[in-house]
Amino acid sequence: MLRWFIVCIVIAIVAGIFGFGGISAAAAGIAKVIFFIFIIGAIITFLLYKKIF
Repeated sequence: MLRWFIVCIVIAIVAGIFGFGGISAAAAGIAKVIFFIFIIGAIITFLLYKKIF
């Protein structure tokens, strides 16, 4: 999931450099959502791992 975040950020940066504002904003928004899902998943995994062991 972190890989998809990095891909979306790179797309947003490249689109921003070339002046595609709409594509850049959309890719940045998608990257933000993916990053927050990754963080929530990581926290849940750490909490479950701590309870199991």
